[in-house]
Amino acid sequence: MKTIVICSGGLDSVTLAHKVAVEGALARLVSFDYGQRHKKELDYARGCALRLGVAHDVVDITAVGRVLTGSALTGGEPVPEGHYAEDTMRITVVPNRNAIMLAVAFGVAAAEQADAVAAAVHGGDHFIYPDCRPAFVEAFEAMQRHALDGVAQIALYTPFLRLSKADIVREGARLGVPFADTWSCYQGGARHCGRCGTCVERREAFFLAGQEDPTPYDDPDYWIDACRQHQARQRS
Repeated sequence: MKTIVICSGGLDSVTLAHKVAVEGALARLVSFDYGQRHKKELDYARGCALRLGVAHDVVDITAVGRVLTGSALTGGEPVPEGHYAEDTMRITVVPNRNAIMLAVAFGVAAAEQADAVAAAVHGGDHFIYPDCRPAFVEAFEAMQRHALDGVAQIALYTPFLRLSKADIVREGARLGVPFADTWSCYQGGARHCGRCGTCVERREAFFLAGQEDPTPYDDPDYWIDACRQHQARQRS
């Protein structure tokens, strides 16, 4: 199975790349520059490709990203702080982002005569991002069967679809993923901020997985209160 992995440089997609490599199917990594404020994540994707010894393509869709307005990841709106599953995190949605990236990746896969495209969508994304949910994944794969009918047969590989972030950390630890060489923070500063939704989710996932988090954070303890406040709101 020749597989192309969509890799942002984050913990989830880098773990997925290592998983596919161990399974003996990794062909190349594809990343996307869509004008995200945390563009430095692409450096970590590049490092992952070098480490695994595969080709790496960065597809420039910044022109598309400029018209996908309203997201804190591509516009001037501040990145919200707090727990990842709070309603305030919806401002980080980039409309149709995964659908756009997957469509391009499937085109690359068809051109490369690959058998599958792998994406690291996971259970923790379902609340916020509609294009990370099982219904979307099933519908997108069905759409691609029609789009490439008679041209190619390409599967959509999403092994983390119903797993939690903590599950992914456990899998990454099993695979020997160098977690310090991954980037999650939406702020894109010199270090992980420790306060944005993805930083809080990352800290919580390592804690729940019982794994040491090697990531340096500007505010390493903020996640504790953020999780406590979220749990209190869930109970009320």
